[in-house]
Amino acid sequence: MRLGILVGQSPNPADPASFADLARAVEAEGFDSVWSPQMIGRGRMALDPVVAMTAAATATSRVEVGTAIVQVSLYHPVDLLHRVLSLRQLAGDRLTLGVGPGSTAADFEALGRDYSTRFSVFTSSLAVLREGLASGKVGEVDLTPPPSILGGQRLVYGTWGKGVERAAAEFDGWVASAFHRTDEEVIAALPQYRAAGGERAIVSSIVLLPGGDAAELGERLHRFAEAGFDDAVVAPLGGPSALAEVRAALPADPTDPT
Repeated sequence: MRLGILVGQSPNPADPASFADLARAVEAEGFDSVWSPQMIGRGRMALDPVVAMTAAATATSRVEVGTAIVQVSLYHPVDLLHRVLSLRQLAGDRLTLGVGPGSTAADFEALGRDYSTRFSVFTSSLAVLREGLASGKVGEVDLTPPPSILGGQRLVYGTWGKGVERAAAEFDGWVASAFHRTDEEVIAALPQYRAAGGERAIVSSIVLLPGGDAAELGERLHRFAEAGFDDAVVAPLGGPSALAEVRAALPADPTDPT
């Protein structure tokens, strides 16, 4: 199972370089990926995921960079397309775009968006996004991106319930949040995704509190690995000092001869 880190905030907001330093530390510790969530108006500021992953992409050279997740329904689709194409130029094939309709009304209220229509808006905006990522154009609008970044963008779907079957059928992977669901609920949903033909399965938002129990984290990661998840993404709220603990908690791969 691959192991990633979810980073929502700068470790030291007074130091502009601290986020880039954190991304470099994630790579240096041997993690496979770095991700950023999206939260607006929930009582604490999270970095914009496209901005955060731009910083991470330019500070690193190996790790996958991803959004977990961008709430597509909050954007004008061409605006989001422009942002993603910009990030794609800086991250290249390392970018995985995690998308979803959104799940928290406060985010929509903050931007004056209609929370009740988020699913229909997501579907229509996603079609625009896919068209633009493939061609650089949306109708008469031509963003004229470099041809080298068109096509092949990985899209993973953050969803639940019957949405996991859509993730299997229409996306390159599924992102399940371990923050809003118990581990048992997350694991129980995996067979539904696999039965629908789903491939990459990512469990995200596995929180490790400052001074938290690394042994307990190891047990959780072991359960997710045994269940068959391909990736686990941990949110170590203790900052860079917790990265080594998270790395040590990953269960050994029984198929690795080393």
